[in-house]
Amino acid sequence: MASAAETLKAYLHCARTPSEEALQRIRTQLKKQYGAEVVITVSVEPELISGYVLQVGDQVIDNSAKHMLENITAGTPDLATMQTRAEDYKPAAKASEGGTVISAADGVVDVKGMDKAVYGEIVTFDTGAKGMVESVEPDHLGVMLFDDIEKVGVGTMVTRSGKRAGIPVGDAFLGRVISPLGEPIDGKGPIEAVGYNPIEKQAPGILERQSVDTPLHTGILAIDSMFPIGRGQRELIIGDRQTGKTSIATDAILNQKDTGVLCIYVAIGQKASSIARVAGDLQKHGAMSYTTIVAATASDSAPLQYIAPYAGTALAEYFMSKGKSVLIVYDDLSKHAVAYRAISLLLRRSPGREAYPGDVFYLHSRLLERSCRMSDKLGGGSITALPIVETQAGDVSAYIPTNVISITDGQIFLESALFNAGNRPAVNVGLSVSRVGGAAQTKAMKKANANLRIELAQYKDMESFAQFSSDLDAETRRQLDHGKALTEMLKQPLYQPKSDAEQVVTLVLASHGMLDQLPTAELRAKTSAFVRQFRADVSGTMDKITAAGKLEPDMVDAILNAWKAYAGGDSHAVQ
Repeated sequence: MASAAETLKAYLHCARTPSEEALQRIRTQLKKQYGAEVVITVSVEPELISGYVLQVGDQVIDNSAKHMLENITAGTPDLATMQTRAEDYKPAAKASEGGTVISAADGVVDVKGMDKAVYGEIVTFDTGAKGMVESVEPDHLGVMLFDDIEKVGVGTMVTRSGKRAGIPVGDAFLGRVISPLGEPIDGKGPIEAVGYNPIEKQAPGILERQSVDTPLHTGILAIDSMFPIGRGQRELIIGDRQTGKTSIATDAILNQKDTGVLCIYVAIGQKASSIARVAGDLQKHGAMSYTTIVAATASDSAPLQYIAPYAGTALAEYFMSKGKSVLIVYDDLSKHAVAYRAISLLLRRSPGREAYPGDVFYLHSRLLERSCRMSDKLGGGSITALPIVETQAGDVSAYIPTNVISITDGQIFLESALFNAGNRPAVNVGLSVSRVGGAAQTKAMKKANANLRIELAQYKDMESFAQFSSDLDAETRRQLDHGKALTEMLKQPLYQPKSDAEQVVTLVLASHGMLDQLPTAELRAKTSAFVRQFRADVSGTMDKITAAGKLEPDMVDAILNAWKAYAGGDSHAVQ
């Protein structure tokens, strides 16, 4: 019995574009040979140039001129190599498992055939589009498309690649804006990759990790003093829209300049203009040289938005494997969950709470568990994650916020009321927490801010009580003035991160009441001016704090004496 390829050759001969009648005769003949129950698809498209691509059941035989040219020119060979490949080329040399699209909707298709395909495998459609197997059912596969969605329809042929979904990696990706597939989208030309990392990877085990004890300074006084973040930690940034969540992440990236920490900003479902603005801000402040932006815009398909954070993490793992520390920002996981919900509903998975599928918790847990600090035997690299989640009207008890809160090592809650009142960053001290705590702080920082949270909490309670009373005793007024000074001190403009030593000096002044009598409108300006002047102080206190990470009594005295001299003697009245 003749093979499928031989049967096709007998009918095609040398014809470039066989008629529909000829193709029908081919189908009839092949059905006689292989049985009526076998689905047979023959594709002869203009893109093939000439020849044919034949699918019989789950076997695909590519004998097109396009395939021949791709084999001959792969890797940009010289003329001699191309001639050798052309002479050695054998028709119908490629055979791989394939299938046929039986339904398509909004970037998600069902494929019949390809019984050996596995979850997470990349498949290729005969239109040139690529997709990933997302659902494995008994009688069909669910595949989500990454590109050319409008070109893939019922009857489109698809073949296995044998490769897991992944992203090219390499040092050349620093300073670039890329898609979740690793393709440059900043117009700066191709990127030279040195490897290929799968986007889905099992998180490191307990024995491969070490405890989080090295600070990762964000440069934001309110966070570094009260909710410290360590290398390898996962700290959630949560709050309503337009409360400064992205600004905190951007400042944290800016503060990593000259620290050796590499940064990856993953934008999920953001407007292209917003991503361009973030890229412009990072470029303006010299941060793009150590930062990569992985962008899946709001106009991109749900599958691209779904794989974006995994792709960013795969790139971060490349740097971590080289012993480097990485800061990765996911902005934001609320939109990521919405994209996954859209895909799941199209795959006919059962909707649950808020129409999310039952595995939406696993969606984020398997992502964030990959952020850790590796043991010294494995290079000592780390991935520090700052996932962002958007709330509705401050509701932290909604489905996705509670899921991510339970996965992460703490959260920074931004409150709309504080933001609108001018307290920026609008950090709610009561609802924010870092479960790593003092382990990720220098000794100097811990000593300088020992009572900061307690004093702020007391001020908030006393402030609400004092507004109903006009007659306050001296001690109550002192505490109110102190709390007001602390609140003003914690306000910080955008793109002005502070070093650890600058924060320690400011906290020493605040904790000793040096800022209490300053006019509120002048407090931050006077404090910043003093810190800039004190940096050049002959005592070298700030350099000692930076070098040793400790705050000795003589350093405290030096700070207070310098402030008294700056402020005009023992009266502390700023001139």
